[in-house]
Amino acid sequence: MTGTTGASDETLRVIIADDQQLMRAAFRMILTAAGIDVVAEASNGLEAVDAVRRNRLDVVLMDIRMPELDGLQATTQILSEPEPPRVIVVTTFDLDSYVYAALSAGASGFLLKDVSPEYLVTAVRLVHAGDALLAPAVTRRLIERFVAHDHPSTTTLHRDLSTLTPRELQVLQLLARGLTNTEMADRLHLSPATVKTHVARILFKLDVRDRAHAIIVAYETGLVTPGGRPGGGPDV
Repeated sequence: MTGTTGASDETLRVIIADDQQLMRAAFRMILTAAGIDVVAEASNGLEAVDAVRRNRLDVVLMDIRMPELDGLQATTQILSEPEPPRVIVVTTFDLDSYVYAALSAGASGFLLKDVSPEYLVTAVRLVHAGDALLAPAVTRRLIERFVAHDHPSTTTLHRDLSTLTPRELQVLQLLARGLTNTEMADRLHLSPATVKTHVARILFKLDVRDRAHAIIVAYETGLVTPGGRPGGGPDV
């Protein structure tokens, strides 16, 4: 269901969870105009969890600060469901401490509420296709900020890096520093297709959903340290 590459926009089903009615209406208008089906709205976390259980969904746009049940708790509950949809955290603040915790809990990335209409649509489509939601550099800055200040997450993503080859460790280091596939290909003198294959293998071996979570693993295992300095593993 979720994350099926190549699915048409007509089959892409979304819910919007936000306690601000105006924000829900704006997002609905933008997504509907792009041919994306908004099947439900929720004004708090409890309603969001209930909507997920009652509907077949692909993506949830999840506000962080909501009454009854906040977006972090709702995300955790939703992602514990069988075949859960992907969750995009939506926040007013680009360094909200909840966002790192939500990423650790399994959310596929985050958006700011002042996102452009075009990027909102692109983000939903990318997440539905199983890709990273946002530029790796943005995720890296967020993770660096909270790892550096020892902000605890509710769910850690520690993984055993011993399953990765030396080349895969190099790719993961560069990924955590915010490089795109093309930039990594140039740095390592590989083709972009080869880098894409390495990234796919890294995600599989680490058992993570997307690039954002691979970056978290790189920091939590010490492979990369805040400031972009490599930790253990081969230099790149």
